[in-house]
Amino acid sequence: MTRLRYVQGPMPSAPSASLNNTVRTVRALYETDPEIIHAMLPRPLVAAAKPEIFLQFAHVAMHVTPETTVEIGALTAAIMCSHEGVPGGYVFHMAMEGESVVTSGRERFGEPKKIAETTFEKNGDHVRATCSRHGITYFEVEGRLGADQGLPTPFEEYFYCYKGLPSISTPGEFDGDVYLTRLNWKRNYNLRRDFEGEIRFHESAWDPLVDVPIRRIVSLDYVEGATNTSGQLLCTVPHDYIAPFWVQRNDVPSNPGIEIELASAKAA
Repeated sequence: MTRLRYVQGPMPSAPSASLNNTVRTVRALYETDPEIIHAMLPRPLVAAAKPEIFLQFAHVAMHVTPETTVEIGALTAAIMCSHEGVPGGYVFHMAMEGESVVTSGRERFGEPKKIAETTFEKNGDHVRATCSRHGITYFEVEGRLGADQGLPTPFEEYFYCYKGLPSISTPGEFDGDVYLTRLNWKRNYNLRRDFEGEIRFHESAWDPLVDVPIRRIVSLDYVEGATNTSGQLLCTVPHDYIAPFWVQRNDVPSNPGIEIELASAKAA
């Protein structure tokens, strides 16, 4: 008798389609330029009334099984939008630690995850977190916890992604259908406090968050608690809806991007 682990063996129980986590998170909502939102948001998603970006850095303890917990840092950035009247965020950047959580999220849900190095420090009321790739720390958030906002009400929020297989023969095209997916994140936070701090983006040709500038912070909070994450397929979409944006999920430092004329620049 010999063992072969390239084939799935007996499972003690059926794996869950969702994942239960406990998190410590800095959540932000900020305004950027409407022209950038218009240029970055794929169809059929509809931009929100205000040009806002959801930004979250989370220290996550993923409870994979009752015996196994995996801890990671994760950065998520999303354009606020809606699909068929359901508000959410189009995820254009996700970076986190750990190959398995990155590959599973990309393959199952279409999340644009990349492997990153993160730090998370909480000393008393002081919090600092960073995200780095290719030796560049391109994201930092730092500040102090402010007033307690009281016990939050549980809620669910949604995020949109695209799932597809790039063509094996024709760059810029896809093999098979491309799907619009929705992430369903149930939040049950037991702590929510104001966060008085600063978010900093730094230049990186691999991860150009600096191209989506912060014009005004709308909200900035620190939360702790539980979250349950799952997802679903919504519909198929034409390939050209997402093709120009697929570069976001790969490392292409040579990509020159496009030029955007901002109304704010003309007014100045």
